[in-house]
Amino acid sequence: MTPVTDLDSPVFDGRAAMRGYPLNAMCFSFNDPANRARFIEDAEAYFREFGLDEEQRRAVRERDVLGMIAAGGNAYYLLKLANLLGMDVQDVGAQQTGLTRADFQAKLRAQGA
Repeated sequence: MTPVTDLDSPVFDGRAAMRGYPLNAMCFSFNDPANRARFIEDAEAYFREFGLDEEQRRAVRERDVLGMIAAGGNAYYLLKLANLLGMDVQDVGAQQTGLTRADFQAKLRAQGA
């Protein structure tokens, strides 16, 4: 994955919101524990139910948060999905900076010293 820079950060505007609506609606549905269970049981069926396109499906399958953002995902909603996939804010930060989780954590510790 390529780290995001200020020059290539996707802008979440009206077009991105329209494109990402299925992905964001799916993520919003995870407020309900029953929906989280349904997703875990059969993610592909859940993708179809919400109408995710192949780029969105691929990004979710690969746990590629930057790909989800590029496919119209809103960071607030994507954090719900990342958590469901066993990821946390540090995993997302590592992806954004192009570092491993361990290197990202070390960088955070060094900045806090």
